[in-house]
This record gives sequence, structure tokens and C-alpha cells, in this order.
Amino acid sequence: MDTKQLWKNCLIEIEAGVSKANFSTWFKNTCILREETGVVYVGVPNEFVRDWLKNKYHKLITKTIAGAYENMRAVEYIITKIETSKQELPKANEVYVNKELPLRDLYINPDDNLNPRYRFDSFIVGSFNELAYAASQAIIENPGTKYNPFFVYGGTGLGKTHLIQAIGNSIKDKYQNKKVFYLTLEKFATDFINSLQNNKANSFKEKYRKYDLLIIDDIQFIGKMEKIQEELFHTFNTFYENNKQIIFSSDKHPNYIPELADRLKSRFAAGMIVDVSEPEYESRLAILKIKLREVNVNLEQEIIEYIAGAIQGNIRELEGSLNTIVCQYHLKNKPLTISEVKNLLKNNIKPKKNVAIKDVVKIVSNYYSLEESSVYEKTRRKEIVKARQIVMYLLREDFNVSYPLIGQKLGGKDHTTVIHSYLKIKTDLKNNPQLLQELDQIRILFK
Repeated sequence: MDTKQLWKNCLIEIEAGVSKANFSTWFKNTCILREETGVVYVGVPNEFVRDWLKNKYHKLITKTIAGAYENMRAVEYIITKIETSKQELPKANEVYVNKELPLRDLYINPDDNLNPRYRFDSFIVGSFNELAYAASQAIIENPGTKYNPFFVYGGTGLGKTHLIQAIGNSIKDKYQNKKVFYLTLEKFATDFINSLQNNKANSFKEKYRKYDLLIIDDIQFIGKMEKIQEELFHTFNTFYENNKQIIFSSDKHPNYIPELADRLKSRFAAGMIVDVSEPEYESRLAILKIKLREVNVNLEQEIIEYIAGAIQGNIRELEGSLNTIVCQYHLKNKPLTISEVKNLLKNNIKPKKNVAIKDVVKIVSNYYSLEESSVYEKTRRKEIVKARQIVMYLLREDFNVSYPLIGQKLGGKDHTTVIHSYLKIKTDLKNNPQLLQELDQIRILFK
């Protein structure tokens, strides 16, 4: 096997999927050293590159090599000295180059990396993100002193980046003298590695510590990267000691970031940690209406309600479905019918989980050794209140049953009682591992 040519072909494909700066930083001076019984050994120049490729690009590398070498079983990374003269990165004319600048990049402010379109006047607030929103408003009023650090976590496409950049834009508008900067953890790590390679460590520290607000996105990739964690820890301490605000976002709670140092977990916990979940029906409806206003398209209320009810994933999935409809709207140059919309979205809709409310009550009651009828009764016995709240939480979180219907079926409770129960369990889950374990065991019983 010609490992040199194999890696060259792989690099051509990899470069098409990453930025020029990231490709140069992480893939320069790499090679395929050898292949043994299906294991491909990739040589890397140092531990930083090894850790970053393993944590951020391993899936891309594995998929790319597998596409070019069908006998590949696994990929391993080995630190080795690689002569630069022998390392050939693809030439510009060998690589697919996307010359069309993504539309969103046209809006980025080069001084602070903020997208000015991310503002709170276009940010929908619902039960899925109201705590994160309330905390962000408190930070804007007292940056550096209220909720510092601020840590937002949740799945992809739920508006975390919009929220944290909106904080940055608000503070920039409110305090003309404050310096704000937004970046991803990958950019932070890239700059740190480059500063070490160029003997400019002090310049790196000065660059980031001059700001009054530092926003770091996608912090979940920091796991297993000790040197990056150490530098972030010192940067954090500098900000905290000088009453400067620092904000993080992640796709998971800091306690679940693999191999995250305890001292960083402690620092994150010292401020405020909030989650953002998938939007409920009312919020999805509001998001659709705002997006339609932005593109100046009118759809029948019936169609908007159908989309909000049918697309129950994250905000990005909702926007993607709406973009499909808007595109068809412009192509036809006339209003769409509900049947046309249903046909357009048939592949976007996830199959719904069907469950009877009485079945959820039965499963939860049996799990806690309670009579099913007790869940419907008006009682303040702690064990029954807990079981009832868990039933309400599961019906809302897992099966998307509306608050009013849950209340109606569980003894005629008001929908505000259901919302309170849902939020209480959601909050308790963050700090109660035992409750989290119980929920996992209960969910298994539904399968």
C-alpha cells in the first residue's frame, strides 16, 4: 500500500471540509506511518495535534480513510518527527475550493467575531430557554459580577450561539468602552498552539486577557487536552479576579465532559450553569412567525400550525423545514396548499412516539410501588407528589403532550401546575444523580 499517496488523497478530501486555517494548523506535518492488519497509524508532530485530531476530527479522518482504503479497521495517532520537506500538503489546484463565501460570514464583525444579526429582538423566549434568557439579562445589567462564569449547555441547533452572541452584542451596545470577543474553543486552541510554535506565548495571553467579555463556544471539545485546559484555567482566573465576564457554551453539562479537570468543573459551577432544551409547540410557532417576517413570506395560519406541530426537533431542523417551504413558495410564485406542504415535509418528520397517559402513570406508579389511583388524587404526600411530577415531566419531555392536556388527565390540574412540576424535575435532574438514574430506569420500561 502506498501510504504517502493514500494520505495525500485523504488530505484533499479533508481540506474541502475544514477551514484553511484549521487545515494548516492541525494537518500540516502529518502522514500515514504504516498500516498493520487494518489499523492505520497516523503520524503527528506533537501531543496537541494528537489530542485535537482524536477529539475533533477523528470521525472525519476515519471516514475519509475508510472511503479510500476498504480494509481499514481503526485509526491510531503516534507522535513522531516528520521532515517538513517530505510532507506534501495538497496544492491549491488539486483541492476543491468553495469560492462562495457563506452568507452568514458576510455579517461577522472582524473586530469581535460577533454576528450583529444575533440579537435579543429576534430571540424567542419559551419554557425551553427562559432561565438562560433571564440569566443573560442579569449579566447584561451587571457584567462580570452577576453569574460569572455563565455556562450554557444543550443539544445542537437550540439557539445557544444566538443567545451568547446576543449577550455580546447587547453589552457592546450598552457599554461603549467594553471590549467583547467571541470565538470557538477550536480557535482558542489553534491560537494557543501557534503561539507555542512561534515562541509567542506572552502575545497569546495579552491578546485574550485584554477583553472585558470573552465568549467561548463549543467548550465540550476541551476534554483530554491538558495543556489547553491549563491555559483556559489561567485565562479564566484572570477574568474572574478582574471582574471581567466570561461565557461558555457546550453540548453537554461540564460534569459530563470527558476528562475535564476538577478545578475547571469547580470554576464553572461557581457561576451559573443552565440548559437549553428543544422548543415546545408554542415557541416553535413563534419562531416560525418571526422567520417568515424576516423573509417577507406569508403562509396560511393552518400551514404554520402544521409545521410547528410536525417538526418537533431543534430550532435548526425547524428552520431547515421552513427554508424548504419558502424555496418552493418562490419557485411556484403562489401560496402553497396544506397538502403541498405535507408532501414537502414528509421526509423531515420523525415518527411520533405513541403512548397512553394511563400507561405512563402505570409504569411510574409500579416503579415506585404506589397505587395508580394515588397519582390522580389531591394529596401532598411526598412520594406521591414526586411520582406525579415525574409522570408530568415524562409526558411533556418524552412524548410532547401539551401542558393543558396533562393537567386535565391527571386530576384536573391547572396547566401552570404542570409547568411547575416539569421545571422542578428538570432542575432537580441537574443536581440529583439518583433521580437521573431513576428516570433512566423508568424509560427502559417503555421500550
